Amino acid sequence: MKDWLRILLLRDVPFWTASAWRRAGRVLAFAAYVYGGVLVLLLLLENRLLFPGTTFAQGWREAPTGMPAEDVYLDSADGSRIHAWWVKPAGWKPADGAVLYSHGNGGNLSHRGGLIGLWQQHLKRAVLIYDYPGYGKSTGRPSEASCYASAVAAWKWLTEQQGVSEKEIILVGESLGGAMATDLAARHAEARMLVLMCSFTSIPDMAQAQYPWLPGRWLVRTRFDNLSKLGRLRPEMPVLITHGTADRLIPFEQGQRLYDAAPSAFRRFYPIDGLGHGVPHDPEFFAAVNRLLEETGR
Repeated sequence: MKDWLRILLLRDVPFWTASAWRRAGRVLAFAAYVYGGVLVLLLLLENRLLFPGTTFAQGWREAPTGMPAEDVYLDSADGSRIHAWWVKPAGWKPADGAVLYSHGNGGNLSHRGGLIGLWQQHLKRAVLIYDYPGYGKSTGRPSEASCYASAVAAWKWLTEQQGVSEKEIILVGESLGGAMATDLAARHAEARMLVLMCSFTSIPDMAQAQYPWLPGRWLVRTRFDNLSKLGRLRPEMPVLITHGTADRLIPFEQGQRLYDAAPSAFRRFYPIDGLGHGVPHDPEFFAAVNRLLEETGR
């Protein structure tokens, strides 16, 4: 009985010798170093993880056959030369309006050729899609500030050089592009509509969701705070948010929170059952966009 008691009390067990405690301390110290190293590495790679842009040399696709994509170059405030595609239907006039499309962080604008064709076909508007600095044929380096600046350059080109009224510009943001679309909507209260597809609440929220075992929320430098900017939209601006229920990259719950934050009396949530991280291509989605346009007067 006494022998069992000594074992239960961890007495006379070789593992718990002084040298064993030292070994345990070394293991814990090694684990702490590894944890700290991973943390530092992720901080150093923050921009690369956020902006894995595909350059022209790495992966460029020509516009789909029959799509009249015109190359446009925009001067951004940060000094970058921004490349864009301008796609307009035959007989288009500025009064017909335009879609300003901000794409996600993977690939470049040429990878969205078929999707841009669908937006033009279903909405009967011209479409301007642009690349962020360092993406596709655009010069410069991507950052939160430079991505916002590229979106501003695209907006100015539409309104100042093409003569499109602010009231006829539909802002569309896909994933990361939701940050640019939301920022423009907060800057320009008269924009016709905001459409967010599989987008996120903020980068701190995403850091915590992707790396729950790290204090990422408090350490990331990039913000892209869509949630707070949505709260600054005018109540009359139509907002449509769509998100796949099976999205494993950006949690579906973040799409719901974006919808809840929109102050618009004309907000709509379009969940897509079973869709992962992707954008809708189905006619029903575009019909929902057109219905909201009709309901809000234009």
